[in-house]
Parts: sequence; structure tokens; C-alpha cells
Amino acid sequence: MRLIVGISGGSGVIYGIRLLQVLKKLNVESHLIITTAGRETIRLETSFKLSEVEALATENYRIGDIASKLSSGSFRTDGMVIIPASMKTVGGIASGYADNLLLRAAEVTLKERRPLVLVPRETPLNLIHLENMVKVTQAGAVVLPAMPAFYQKPKSVDDLVDHIVGKVLDILGVEHDLYRRWTGVRSE
Repeated sequence: MRLIVGISGGSGVIYGIRLLQVLKKLNVESHLIITTAGRETIRLETSFKLSEVEALATENYRIGDIASKLSSGSFRTDGMVIIPASMKTVGGIASGYADNLLLRAAEVTLKERRPLVLVPRETPLNLIHLENMVKVTQAGAVVLPAMPAFYQKPKSVDDLVDHIVGKVLDILGVEHDLYRRWTGVRSE
């Protein structure tokens, strides 16, 4: 399996880092694009060095490398995830404004009818955010907000992060054991 992973400047870069860790463990080929704001957010929100995050991916790409193989539909992938997806990135995808590699790779993913999962991490949402999420959904993307469930009785922030990463993997058809699945109500 081959996936493109984008980390934009929205808060919650730990979701993208955890996704990369899991993909590496599962031997899934990952192609990483981090925006300039994403690089800064990694520095601000985590103790990870950028080099450590990049080492989790199979290949890394510069945000301005618009001639990269990721900018062509002839480079076959099994899908793309932008985690977290800033509202700037969602707006760029919604309007077809592909002025960097992350936006171009998302555009290619949509035009080739491959799965595109966007994990917005913004709250509250204004009307422009909501309209842009509707537009990308109508274009074929899956909008999967970072809204963890609590039925598995999480005991840590890591459990909450794993739930969202697991939901992303579910959309992409990647088997995992990151969270306990709901099995219905049991009698006590």
C-alpha cells in the first residue's frame, strides 16, 4: 500500500505524527508533505524534531516542489490523508487553488477518484469553513474531524489520538488495533 500524508499548520500535528508511526510499523509506504506552518506547529506543539518526523516517512517532499511525482496522476497511490488539515488547506482544495505540492497532490487524488481524507482540527467553525467542507465532500473527499469517541473509555491523550488515527485507517482500508471497536451494549 502507498499513501500520501500531508501535515498542514492546523493545531493537532500529533495526529499526523502518530499516523506516520503506525504506517511505518505496518510497513505501509508513506509520502510526506509538511507545509511551512506545519513545520512550525511541530516545533510549537511537540517535542519531536522535524528530522524525527521526516524519518517516519518512506519519502519526503518540499512544499514548493510542484514538479514532484506526487503532482501527477500517473504516480499511483492508494489515497491521501491531510492530518491535521488547516482551514486554509481545506479552502485551497475546495476552490481548486493548487499553488503548492500539498494542494496539488490533493487535487490529483480527487481527480483520480482516490480516497482523500481531511482531518480538520478547528473549532468553532464559521460558515466559510462549513461551506468549504461541503464542497470538498461533494468533490469526493472524506471530512473526518478530530472528534474522538469515548465508548472505549480512553485513559490517556494517546488513546484519543489513536482513535482518530484508527478512524482514518478504517476509511483507507488499513487493518489496525488502535482502539476497541463498538460491539453493542452488554448486560452488566
